[in-house]
Amino acid sequence: MVAMAVNAGWPTPGRLFTVDDLDRMPDDARRYELLDGVLIVSPRPRVGHQKVAFKLAQVLEDACPPELDVIPEPAVMLSRLTEFDPDIAVIRHDHVDDTRLTEPPLLIVEVRSPSTALIDLNRKKAAYQEFGVPSYWIVNPDRDAPEMIVFELAASGYEQIAHVTGDSSFPAKKPFEVEIVPARLVAGLFPR
Repeated sequence: MVAMAVNAGWPTPGRLFTVDDLDRMPDDARRYELLDGVLIVSPRPRVGHQKVAFKLAQVLEDACPPELDVIPEPAVMLSRLTEFDPDIAVIRHDHVDDTRLTEPPLLIVEVRSPSTALIDLNRKKAAYQEFGVPSYWIVNPDRDAPEMIVFELAASGYEQIAHVTGDSSFPAKKPFEVEIVPARLVAGLFPR
């Protein structure tokens, strides 16, 4: 871990944050993202959140064709002023880079946290739509009512094509065929 003063990563007054500024943020157990030059700081996801993301990434990885890759928590740079760290992205194998993704992933998945729920469903969704991400899934890892909302890009923008809860399944066709059941993602994670 590198120690640094908080203001060392800050741009000069009146200037928006850029992706270069993100590279100077401290490694302090917080998640730093950018939206139109505005810094979004959120706590690191809780263990249950990470476990749900891991289980979903495993399901995706098991069904993933060889020309695609499932990437956990990549940096996705939409522009110089917008960069997100989604929970999961699916990309073409030839788009793998060593620092950040700069081409639209085929799928982005956000596992909802209380601190990011509105941003995931509104601002990030709009940004991913504009960037051209074909599929966007939001998973709510609620123990009693797990759910997944699925959006696919159409000519007019994102259209919600599915909203599955509990033991209902979503038979995804894009970016490849895979069945997702929200209840399986949270099974055994939360003690009663």
